[in-house]
Amino acid sequence: MNGPLAIVDVETTGSDPATDRITEIALLELNGLTLTGQWSTLVNPGGTIPGAIQALTGITQEMVERAPRFAELAGELYERLAGRVFVAHNARFDYGFLRREFDRAGLKYLARTLCTVRLSRRLYPGEHGHDLDSLIERHGLECEARHRAAPDAAALWQFLCAAAADHGEDVLAVAARQVSRQPTLPPNLERGAIDAVPEAPGVYLFYDDGAAPLYIGKSRAMRSRVLQHFIAGASWTPRVRRIEWRRTTGELGALLREAALVKELAPVYNRQLRRPGQLCGFAFDGRRLRLARGEEIDAETLPFVYGLWRSRAAAMAALRAAADEHQLCLQVLGFESGPLRSPCFRNQVGRCSGVCAGKESIHVHHARVATALARLKSVDWPHSGPLGVVEHDRARDATEVHVLDRWCYLGTASCDSEVAELLEARRPRFDYDHYRILARHLGKRGVRVVPLAA
Repeated sequence: MNGPLAIVDVETTGSDPATDRITEIALLELNGLTLTGQWSTLVNPGGTIPGAIQALTGITQEMVERAPRFAELAGELYERLAGRVFVAHNARFDYGFLRREFDRAGLKYLARTLCTVRLSRRLYPGEHGHDLDSLIERHGLECEARHRAAPDAAALWQFLCAAAADHGEDVLAVAARQVSRQPTLPPNLERGAIDAVPEAPGVYLFYDDGAAPLYIGKSRAMRSRVLQHFIAGASWTPRVRRIEWRRTTGELGALLREAALVKELAPVYNRQLRRPGQLCGFAFDGRRLRLARGEEIDAETLPFVYGLWRSRAAAMAALRAAADEHQLCLQVLGFESGPLRSPCFRNQVGRCSGVCAGKESIHVHHARVATALARLKSVDWPHSGPLGVVEHDRARDATEVHVLDRWCYLGTASCDSEVAELLEARRPRFDYDHYRILARHLGKRGVRVVPLAA
């Protein structure tokens, strides 16, 4: 491997660059595989280190209290990293944290990255583990203290040297180039347009010369995600001439805004969210099962609908799977044709219990139908009235409240008066994508919600 490298390891207060902070940084400066310099420091995160993280890393609150804040050392670190390939184990993690910290310090940091997890997989495809512990054991690397920045960075340098000894430096260099793919920017897009996108939660929009966007996406770290599009190189990315972005305070806001914007602006390459489909589910009154269509499904009727699908074909596939599992008769349920009181085809092949031929009671059969449908039941609305989901961006000290009413997204507010306006004007309109986003989000731990007056 030729050229200047920077092997970097960071320890942090958690796993999210948007809310967590760096507690320790180590940097090894290499020219090829020759060590030319090393630098490390503890970092005051400006907040509490969780007990589990202290136990894992050995970095205590007392150790970082007198350490410099990142902003104090950002200039020196920026100069040390300049012009070097950024090398790290799970590089996306370390690079993402440093990019976010540099952003807060007013510096735009971009570098070519080399992930040693991916490099290990490329060079040692027959090995099962590629985490740092596995590399240490496999290659006999020295690491005096795991989960401390300097020893972990030193172990990565030893790994590169061991890989060069095993495969030769030329093979190592080729493998490094293969796993270190870099973005190829569209010919009519200036690099400054990407630099302007913050490494923060939000929605981004790609445009060519047209009024409608080519593609709309969302991310908790927009700039990194935008660059990934140009690394992956979809067929449409060379057409991008302009990027717009809209920052949110958190991931939920980004998800909701993306779903709304895709339907509003109809970008060409957002096929799934853009496609309206024919929403449907099943309705069952204890005697009769039928397919409920999209026009029947809204905030009022959702509690009585079993399952939600974008198409009749998807709904029927789910029904057939449930019928196989519970020995149900699709002929009796009215979804397959056949002569009355005669064994259906599914009964003849052992997939129906025989209610169609009088081999069991219709009541017993329908009890199994109810059991099968119970697994498909829509998630119950967890409150007696409207709800506000609160997201806070500590970096900007900004708060947003996403106003919901029976799984319907009414809008996002930044103050009490805006919340009141949304509630006063509310006309709940059920949206399948919003329902999926909200049901998944409200099922997570630690979500902050507030009941809102109707």
